[in-house]
Amino acid sequence: MRKLVIAISMLALAASAAFADPILDRQALMKERGKIAGGLSKVVKGEEPFDAAAVLTALQALQANEEKLDVDALFPAGSDTGDTTASPKIWEDMAGFKAANDKYLADIKAGIAAAPADVDALKTQFGTIASNCGTCHQTYRVKKS
Repeated sequence: MRKLVIAISMLALAASAAFADPILDRQALMKERGKIAGGLSKVVKGEEPFDAAAVLTALQALQANEEKLDVDALFPAGSDTGDTTASPKIWEDMAGFKAANDKYLADIKAGIAAAPADVDALKTQFGTIASNCGTCHQTYRVKKS
């Protein structure tokens, strides 16, 4: 019983620490997302060779990244101030913001299901995924000056 109590306590502590600073945590997720997308972009541009297995792995990494983005935990009320480029529009239109994230995830899953077999197929899939990023950034992100 004591081991169970300790295990539950450790899980509770880990869960509370997981999103200790929502601004820093969401920035870390977006930075990771940017690196993954940047790698796919290099393949689309012909700067890196197309490797179907590596592309699929990158798409799966984007899915895992998006699935870690808990909007309620990472964008709580009051986290729109400080060192953040999150637009107040997120909190004004939380349903729209969540819908944008849901669409992004659905498009990533479609890309994985299609498993691009060549660079042209990847261009189509990645174009759809990247357009989600652009739309969200235009609507829900403040440009740094």
